[in-house]
Amino acid sequence: MTVKNAPSQDEAFARIRLLRSANIGPVSYAHLLCRFGTAQQALEALPDLALRGAKRGYTAARRDRVEREITAARKAGARYVFHDMPDYPALLSELESAPPILTVRGDLSLAARPCVAMVGARNSSAAAVKLARDFGRALAEGGLTVVSGLARGIDGACHEGALAHSSAATIGVIASGIDISYPAQHCKLQEQIATEALLIAEEAPGTEPRGQHFPKRNRIIAGLSLGTLVVEAAPKSGSLITARLAGEAGREVMAIPGSPLEARSHGCNHLIREGAVLVQDPEDVIELLSGFDGIPRSSFKEPVAPAEFLNLEEGAEDSADISDLLTNAPVSVDELIRQSGARPGAVQTVLLELEIAGRLERHAGGRVSLSGQ
Repeated sequence: MTVKNAPSQDEAFARIRLLRSANIGPVSYAHLLCRFGTAQQALEALPDLALRGAKRGYTAARRDRVEREITAARKAGARYVFHDMPDYPALLSELESAPPILTVRGDLSLAARPCVAMVGARNSSAAAVKLARDFGRALAEGGLTVVSGLARGIDGACHEGALAHSSAATIGVIASGIDISYPAQHCKLQEQIATEALLIAEEAPGTEPRGQHFPKRNRIIAGLSLGTLVVEAAPKSGSLITARLAGEAGREVMAIPGSPLEARSHGCNHLIREGAVLVQDPEDVIELLSGFDGIPRSSFKEPVAPAEFLNLEEGAEDSADISDLLTNAPVSVDELIRQSGARPGAVQTVLLELEIAGRLERHAGGRVSLSGQ
């Protein structure tokens, strides 16, 4: 699917429409483009695919909805970056669930530099906020682009630190549309990042941030970066989700240790116990990532092999058997292939049809389950 130039205007419009259609996610989008060649052809096939997954009356996203979205993006000063454009971030494209379309404001070349994600608690301690700010500036000085999510606490501090350096080497990844500021207290910071550095959004312009958007944002933060550094975090937090996503992607995972008496340090200490690299100063991070060869020192989950793309002729006779193996508990696609005895392409075909019909959910680590809807 690699091309040298941007898609035509008609194909770009069709791609946005395809991705905004119901039950189409990054993996199903990639399968559809691989199978049909163009987004327009994929759009025409959606009703039949949904019917094969036991859903009647499927319709793609309305054209006027996409037209309004494009107008809003232009008004915000943003542009679209498609998965096969040469300036799409290379590291991010390695993820199986990489966003097919990004909206961006600012200098996209910052994503082509070595990047490090910095994440941590929203209700962070004053000491951790200062530490994050100092780390952000030092890492920018050391030639790294600092990636974070513009949240309160650690995220905002590391962005501010990186912006304080002349390179302004930071990327803000947000869980809303490119034209929505969140949280409100970071409105000026978000605009500064958009004008002096780089702001990235996956959601359509006009989309307010919702709970389900933040894990999706976190995978982009991890996917852009050679490694993820957790500064301060509770045991159950979005920061640890980002760290685990980085580990699953085969990237470095690092954590700053803290006092066992401080609950906000327990997440970092837990990561270190599980195999994250202990970091004490910015030089540790710079040294670790400057020599990163794709084999992390941290001992986290091995990366999941990319799914095999599918063939339209495969899978029809296996559909019932494969769907019967699924429950609401996530299971890997590889396990479905083993248990069904079907060809990988056949399994992927059935999963695609079930997803378009709204009966399948995809999870991190290449796992799937029946939809909870």
